[in-house]
Amino acid sequence: MTDWTQQTARAKTWFESLRDRICAEFEAIEAEAGSPARFDYTTWTREEAGNDNPGGGTRGVMKGQVFEKVGVNVSTVHGTFAPEFARTIHGAGEDNPGFTATGISLVAHMANPHVPAVHMNTRFLTTSKAWFGGGGDLNPPIPYEEDTADFHAAFKAACDAHDADYYPRFKAWADEYFFIPHRGVARGVGGIFYDHLDCPDVAAFEANFAFTRDVGEAFLDIFPQLVRRRMGMDFTSEDKQRQLEWRGRYAEFNLVYDRGTLFGLKTGGNVDAILMSLPPEAVWN
Repeated sequence: MTDWTQQTARAKTWFESLRDRICAEFEAIEAEAGSPARFDYTTWTREEAGNDNPGGGTRGVMKGQVFEKVGVNVSTVHGTFAPEFARTIHGAGEDNPGFTATGISLVAHMANPHVPAVHMNTRFLTTSKAWFGGGGDLNPPIPYEEDTADFHAAFKAACDAHDADYYPRFKAWADEYFFIPHRGVARGVGGIFYDHLDCPDVAAFEANFAFTRDVGEAFLDIFPQLVRRRMGMDFTSEDKQRQLEWRGRYAEFNLVYDRGTLFGLKTGGNVDAILMSLPPEAVWN
């Protein structure tokens, strides 16, 4: 079996560098709006009985004038799945419950309802298999066709540079995944979602790692453009009410269906970091 220690360390280093650049760009946007907001960082250590190296992570949160609440988490954890949960994880099982996972996860809820909220994450996991997963999706309370088109174009370009099948496959996967069955509506206007991008050998790791880096770069390029495009627009109390109701739907999805939320809670992650995806304010009518 391949020892993925070196590759996990490389992925971790890159996820941390992506976090640093994203946070710097978001802070720059706040500064352009005349806000002194900065990210606050909290480190945490995972606990697991009998595990001398359970790992942990860093939760970064900023509450500003443009970003009402944005969280950027990076974590790297090692351990053993509970038997019943192991059966649900790619390459794991009751007789092989060990895992490592490293990744970045970001959710931004915006002050101005004309600015779309957004989610992005990329990750590398190992069990008896090794694979990448991730993606990004746009969640506007007030959709604009231009924003949707530009967001999708950025991710399509990242996909097309690696495999012509990636964008149609991963877009369709996002459309299916980011759907709220009990409401019968999509969570947003989509993006891409991929998982189990397997690495049977080091060469496959290099190819899939390159793709995952391009997904992160695409996000860092396009989302700040959309924020700057919309953050100065006037909005009404009706617009704000629409945003708050939409946030309620977002919270429902993350608490009922989101795989990342379940994975974090089932593996002893930091609860505050896991639930940073929830909006600061929402309504249910």
